[in-house]
Amino acid sequence: MRATARTTTAALGAALLLGCMTAPAQSDPAHGAKRVLVFSKTAGFRHDSIPQGIEAVQQLGRANGFTVDTTEDAAAFTGKNLSRYDAVVFMSTTGDVLDAAQQDAFEGYVRHGGGYVGVHSAADTEYDWAFYGGLAGAYFQNHPAIQPATVNVEDRAHAATSHLGRTWERTDEWYNYRSNPREHAHVLASLDETSYTGGTMEGDHPIAWCQDYQGGRAFYTGGGHTKESYADPAFRQHLLGGIRWAIGDVQADCRPETGYRPLFDGTSLDGWRQAGPGGFTRSDDGTLTSTGGLGLLWYTPTGFGSYSLKLDWKAAGDDNSGVFVGFPPSDDPWSAVDNGYEIQIDATDVPEKTTGSVYGFRSADVKKRDRALNPPGEWNTYEIRVQGERLRVWLNGVKINDFTNTDPARSLRDGHIGIQNHGAGDDVSFRNIRIKELPVKGR
Repeated sequence: MRATARTTTAALGAALLLGCMTAPAQSDPAHGAKRVLVFSKTAGFRHDSIPQGIEAVQQLGRANGFTVDTTEDAAAFTGKNLSRYDAVVFMSTTGDVLDAAQQDAFEGYVRHGGGYVGVHSAADTEYDWAFYGGLAGAYFQNHPAIQPATVNVEDRAHAATSHLGRTWERTDEWYNYRSNPREHAHVLASLDETSYTGGTMEGDHPIAWCQDYQGGRAFYTGGGHTKESYADPAFRQHLLGGIRWAIGDVQADCRPETGYRPLFDGTSLDGWRQAGPGGFTRSDDGTLTSTGGLGLLWYTPTGFGSYSLKLDWKAAGDDNSGVFVGFPPSDDPWSAVDNGYEIQIDATDVPEKTTGSVYGFRSADVKKRDRALNPPGEWNTYEIRVQGERLRVWLNGVKINDFTNTDPARSLRDGHIGIQNHGAGDDVSFRNIRIKELPVKGR
C-alpha cells in the first residue's frame, strides 16, 4: 500500500529541518508485511532530536522487514487510514495534537488491536484525554538536567530489554512522572535515583514499560531526548524491541508484576544444588545454560505449596528441557520425574509432551501456545501457578494450560522446584527465576 501523499527528497529534508511536515503520511518502503506510522506533531516544546528519531525508525524498518510511514499531519488519524498500520509511534510528541474526531479514531484503532509506541515526550502529550493517559501509562511531571544515570533492567525477556545487562549506564534527560505506572503496566526498566540528581519518585522510578491496553499493545520508553540516543546501538535495539512487540512480531508477558522475590537473580546460586549428571553454565550476564544430563538443578531450602513461579527461558534450536514442580527433596533427578510434574520445553514433540504441556499428563492449548511462543533464539516467560492441587501455566502472558492433580503420590501442596538439563546437545537457557507466595485458595 502506498502513503496518502509523497514529497520529493529535498522537500522532505526541508520539512524535517523546519519541523513542519504536512503530508498525511510520508512513506519509507520495505518488503515486510507489517507497517508502522511515525507521528511527530508537536503543540508544545519541540525536541531537536525528532529527525534523528524518525531516521532511526526508518533504518530499523528497512533492516527488520517492516514499512515505515511518517507524518506530522493529524489528518492521518482516521479509522480507514489507521487500519493500514500495525503500530503508531508517537515520536516525542507534545501538547494537544489530535482533535476529538481524531482521538475517537485512534481509540477505535487501539481497541481493535492496534499498537502504540511512545517515545520520550509522548508522555508530555494530550493531558486532557484520559484514554491516552492510560495508554501512555503516565504523564510527564518535570525533569532535571541531562546527565548520566544507572538504569536497572527489571525484565530481561522482553525484546526491548533482553539485549541488556542487569544495569544499563546511559545519558539522557530523565523524566519524573505524575504517577507510578507499576500497578497497571509491566515495568521493563527503572532508574536508580541514587545514581543521578533530580529524581523525585521516592526510589521507585519506572522509565520503560509495556501493557496490554483495551485490546491493543502499548510500549513506552522515557529515553530518546538526545540526538545521540538514536545513534546508540543499545538504545536503537531497545526501541526496535518495543516496536517489534507492538506490531506482534515477538511476544512477551506485559501483565503488571509486583511482589516477587528472586530465587536466582543472576549473581548467586546459593540454595541451588545439582542432582544427577551434567549441569548449568553461568554467563556474566546472569544466564544459566544447560549442559549434559539428564539432571536437575533444584532449589533446596524449602518447598512451596501455593505460589506463582516466573522464569525466563530460551531454546537455541530444537532443544529439550523443562521446569519441575511439586517433587520431594532428593539428589536423584528421577525422583522429580516420578513424584512431581514437569512443565515441558520442547516445541516439536507430541502434544502431551511439548512446550507448555504438563509432561505426559495434559497438553497445552496448542493453538494458544503457538500464538504466544517466541521462536528459538528469542526469550520466553513462563508463569507456573500452583494453588492446592491446581497447576496453571502462562506463556508470555497467555494462559495455555490448566491441570488438577488427583494422584496423592504427586501432591502439589508442598514440593520443590527445579530446572532440567536434559542431555548432550540440548541447549536451553534460563534467567530471572522469581517467586511470589499466594493464598491457598484459587483465584
